[in-house]
Amino acid sequence: MTGAVFSRAAGRDLPVVAGGRGTELFDTSGRRYLDAAGGAIVVGIGHGSAEVADAIATQAREVAYVHGSAFKSTALEGYAEMLGPLLPVDDPYIYPVSGGSEAVETALKLARAYHLARGEDRSVVIGRTGAYHGNTRGALSVSGRDGLRAPYLPWLGTAAHTTSPYEYRCPFPDSHPYGCGARHAQALEQEIVAQGPHNVAAFIAEPIAGAALGACVPPDDYWPAMTAVCRRYGVLVIADEVMTGFGRTGRWFGCDHWGVRPDLLVAAKGAASGYWPLGLAVTSGEVHDTVQRAGFVHGFTYSHHAVGAAAGLAVLKILSRDGLVDASARRGEQLGAELRAELADHPHVGDIRGRGLLWAVELVADRETKVPFARNERMAERIAAAAKDRGVLLYHSTGCANGSEGDLLVFGPPLVISPAEVTEVVTGTAAAIREVSRVRPSGGR
Repeated sequence: MTGAVFSRAAGRDLPVVAGGRGTELFDTSGRRYLDAAGGAIVVGIGHGSAEVADAIATQAREVAYVHGSAFKSTALEGYAEMLGPLLPVDDPYIYPVSGGSEAVETALKLARAYHLARGEDRSVVIGRTGAYHGNTRGALSVSGRDGLRAPYLPWLGTAAHTTSPYEYRCPFPDSHPYGCGARHAQALEQEIVAQGPHNVAAFIAEPIAGAALGACVPPDDYWPAMTAVCRRYGVLVIADEVMTGFGRTGRWFGCDHWGVRPDLLVAAKGAASGYWPLGLAVTSGEVHDTVQRAGFVHGFTYSHHAVGAAAGLAVLKILSRDGLVDASARRGEQLGAELRAELADHPHVGDIRGRGLLWAVELVADRETKVPFARNERMAERIAAAAKDRGVLLYHSTGCANGSEGDLLVFGPPLVISPAEVTEVVTGTAAAIREVSRVRPSGGR
């Protein structure tokens, strides 16, 4: 028997990709698709950049691999120098890895190592309900997405969880929409106290929730209140910018919307725009210096990779030179406005939310009660398939409402998307929703 690929789409016959340029992908039959999801909210600068491909090839020709404990590289030093001033971290130090899950694992270990170096045996990390931080054990442990955690619960660690700022299904309706930040901060403080302040090492959260909760933007009082609690108890703040970094939300990083200065930051996805598997764990200077005094017991074979750094540097130059962060903000305003104009009155659209070019539509069985569709209806999957039939690629997610039910369509197109392409995304999505839900714009069946 010949070898075969372990498919991520079991039971589905996928087309074979032939190429891509900008926001478009093409299969081997010649069919064109508009990539409204950037793959998995990954592609920022667009498909088919010869500039990035040339940078990768040039570095690979010079030297493809050296171990990070044996050599520095010009590519990596140059990348850190250019990226540093853009990061919302004080005196940043960059630990490059191969993706978001590795970046989260690295940050969790750095938080533990920091406290040990200060003579404190802190091991508990607090995540948020409904959150997603990666599929490796440590990352999955701090995640709060029940469906992904369930098969592996016997292996998961001692992470704790607090509330998420999920405004459509706010856990504090009596204070919504004003005062939610204080209530979330109170819940975090209660969890820290319950775990024992001397045990809690870090709090990890996405500045804007990604695919798991569907582009949930917190109220403006949320991050100031949460960071104040963490500072009070000596708990490190880890900002998960894997999805929100590198211009995705209309700022360089999601933290920039609220002036958050985390102790640790993780990034991936847009860092190399899909051209290379690149992730980053970033520490503040204070965390770095403290950890280095005692030594950091950690490492990956492919961390500190020169070719990955060359890819990241080329992507960073394009984002800066072509003004794609500002473009994300402008096109994001258009995307949000057109989604609302087209779908706000649809009887099965519960919420439309987002920032920059990260948006989501939450689908519900009943708008009045916010009751989600039953999971066996597979609404998100069916709508995404119907959109694909129309040549629009969407990212879908499930389980937002209660851990198992809740259907989301998530939008994260390349930042180079044109105004006409934004309209094409919206009209294709709306047609797919109406087809699958069998509901006309007037509400009749």
